[in-house]
Amino acid sequence: MSAGPGPSAAAGSPAGALRHVLSHLVTPLLMCIGMGLAYLGAFHAPEPHDLRVDVVGSGPSAQVLAQTLQDEVDGALSVRTVADRATAAEHLRTQDSYGAYIPGKAPELLVASASSDTSATVVEKVFTQVAAGQDAPLKVTDTAPTADGDPTGQGIFFLLVAVSIGSYASVAVIGGAGAVLRLRAALALGASLVVSAIGAVFAGPLFGLVDHGLAGLWAMAWLYSAGILLIGVGLHTFLKRWTTLGVMVLFVMLNFTSSGGIFRPELQPGFFGALHSFWNGAGFVEGVRSHVYFGGHALGGNLLVLALWFAAGLAMLGLADLAERKRRSAAPLPAAPAARPAAGHEAEESAEEEEEMEEAVGV
Repeated sequence: MSAGPGPSAAAGSPAGALRHVLSHLVTPLLMCIGMGLAYLGAFHAPEPHDLRVDVVGSGPSAQVLAQTLQDEVDGALSVRTVADRATAAEHLRTQDSYGAYIPGKAPELLVASASSDTSATVVEKVFTQVAAGQDAPLKVTDTAPTADGDPTGQGIFFLLVAVSIGSYASVAVIGGAGAVLRLRAALALGASLVVSAIGAVFAGPLFGLVDHGLAGLWAMAWLYSAGILLIGVGLHTFLKRWTTLGVMVLFVMLNFTSSGGIFRPELQPGFFGALHSFWNGAGFVEGVRSHVYFGGHALGGNLLVLALWFAAGLAMLGLADLAERKRRSAAPLPAAPAARPAAGHEAEESAEEEEEMEEAVGV
């Protein structure tokens, strides 16, 4: 009695086994290249460009200071004057500026660290030098401080990372289940509920990243997670073992780097700044910031971004359904005696699906 097909049956010879391994090394190597290009391209040398700041005052001295500063920084800042402190504070609340300098014998700088701690740091560094040139210590007032559990203001970004990984790693597991598309879609929605609930626990009771607005944060986390899962499950129909690489490009390489969670687009190269205006990670990060710290200003636009990515997931499922129906209608009827070769083929497919799950969860 001959033994059944083993794990190396598909590979055949040692040379075939080596080719099989090398072909599967392509995915992690492409991940390495993609992650390096994305993260180093976005984060390795942050420099401000057109970072909007205000100088408070309407007299000639304020105008001269604003123009001098604009000329000296050579495009790093976009400096304008505003009439009074209240107007400057309102610009910070609506994220229309990222710092407001009030000159005088006791100069003061207004910032909103909840908008971006790194942007506030850049602005503080610039105006500390301005105040030093006037031989005066600078008072810094934070008009929108972050919650006590998020002193760096980057906790929302790391929450984005956790929710994203839980979502895209689930795609491989659901795709490898081999169930009908309708069931896979239901599993995706169920997984998004679990992932978003875990994210809400992290943000609230466990780490205190936010001190209010937790229900709204959970809702945005669910919409964000569901969009990733639905798009990923739909893509699996077309990409198969390349799905992990595909979702990593979409929801890690391009997503984390353009989210604004570490550096806002005014501190990044233009490509990532452009993605920030419509990518789903930016919609989540800016939506949570708006909801928790800025009274819901511009929240509708961020929710629209998340909703459009969710709609894209539904559209991708529709395309996947059409493709799978077409494949089933074109597939020939199986011959009953050919059970053993089919079993070998199924074993090979199962091995590939298992490798895909390991790649997704292990990255």
